[in-house]
Amino acid sequence: MKNRGCMSAGTIGIALLVIAAVLFFWGKNGYNTFTTKEQNVNTKWSNVETVYQKRANLIPNLERTVKSYSQFEQETLTQVVEARAKATSMTIDPTNMTEADMAKFQAAQGELSGALSRLMAVVESYPNLKADQQYINFQREYTAIENSIRSETVYYNEAAQDYNTTIKTFPNNILANFTNFKEKPYFKAAAGAEKAPEVFTN
Repeated sequence: MKNRGCMSAGTIGIALLVIAAVLFFWGKNGYNTFTTKEQNVNTKWSNVETVYQKRANLIPNLERTVKSYSQFEQETLTQVVEARAKATSMTIDPTNMTEADMAKFQAAQGELSGALSRLMAVVESYPNLKADQQYINFQREYTAIENSIRSETVYYNEAAQDYNTTIKTFPNNILANFTNFKEKPYFKAAAGAEKAPEVFTN
């Protein structure tokens, strides 16, 4: 009886060690997977910020070009400059980004998009400015960057979806909650976002 008790205790001990080892390796692999996927999301977010910054960097040259035409409506240009300042002043930490942060970021960038669209519509009434080589160059770069913005936001959303699905799937959700891995917000398509910006030509 004594030997049987010792064997039983030993068997239980071995079983507990096996369970502990399984849990350890599952937790380790799960944590590493979450970390890798989160880093991918952060990289995609960095790419998004880069293309938006490229767009913002076009504004000073556009401002100088437009200002050279003294009769141009300065109010429209001022709106673009102010929207740029607001958009570039936003800093977001992708590791702690919330739905509210994403909404504010998109709102600021959307305001700049709207201001630029209004400015380019007004330029149509100024043939000389419309034909200015500097302005034509701006339009080409702007169109290319807007296309990049659409691509990079899609890539970000894909990475975020992959990450979110992983941490929300059982039993990963238990480990994710325990290790404080949180869901990432998505870019939401704005009205007309599927349409490429027009480049007006003579």
